[in-house]
Amino acid sequence: MLFAHDTEVALVAAAALVNTTGSDGEKLPDLAALDDFFRAYGWSGGREHTLAELRAVQALRPRLRRVWEADEDEVVDIVNTLLRESSALPQLVRHDEWDYHLHATPANAPLATRMAVEAAMALVDVVRGGQLGRLRICEHPDCGDVVVDLSKNRSKRFCDTGCGNRAAVTAYCARKAATRP
Repeated sequence: MLFAHDTEVALVAAAALVNTTGSDGEKLPDLAALDDFFRAYGWSGGREHTLAELRAVQALRPRLRRVWEADEDEVVDIVNTLLRESSALPQLVRHDEWDYHLHATPANAPLATRMAVEAAMALVDVVRGGQLGRLRICEHPDCGDVVVDLSKNRSKRFCDTGCGNRAAVTAYCARKAATRP
């Protein structure tokens, strides 16, 4: 394991949140979709279940997306800004099936704030570990999704939406076409 479990979970959730918007449309269009996202990524704490909450989560996405495109100094600025705006106060907590891990907001903080701080805290570990190269953009030409490479050999090139399979099929078809008379 490269990072602590909660860091990896937060990085994957941040990437998934960023990837809910893009060339193939809005994937968080309504409260039901936000509910599904909340459950899928194991968020804890309270929810408002309002359009304002949905809009706040949607507004966080471009700020997090910038992390995948920025240099180290800008990433540090983004992380520090998110933590400062949220008045983050790291604490060890234990809940549900999780052993002690870090939370930096109270459980009743707004969802978008908790998401921002979880991502920022995970990015602290990425920056401190000199691992920003593990945050990438999918290499498939028709995709712009972000990728978190948690592999040991830093080999992940494609997102998790099938781009690796599409690239392999394209390469196979090109090889087959090259061998035809």
